[in-house]
Amino acid sequence: MRIPAKYAPRLFALLMSLAMAFVMTAYITWVNTGLDDGYLGRWAHAFFMAWPLAMVCVLLFADPIRTLVAKLIAR
Repeated sequence: MRIPAKYAPRLFALLMSLAMAFVMTAYITWVNTGLDDGYLGRWAHAFFMAWPLAMVCVLLFADPIRTLVAKLIAR
């Protein structure tokens, strides 16, 4: 299945937010509560709460950050 190129920014946001929320919530849940019998449930709850916010953040900030980086790098 090929996805049309016009959807690339949204697909990027979806996958970046998924990866970011997955790693960050797993790590922060482990640091704050430890690895015990309830870890996976706590992590899953944190992940599903964080992922939508991460998606919105990527959609809102990706373009402005690309612009800022372009201004900061040497040419």
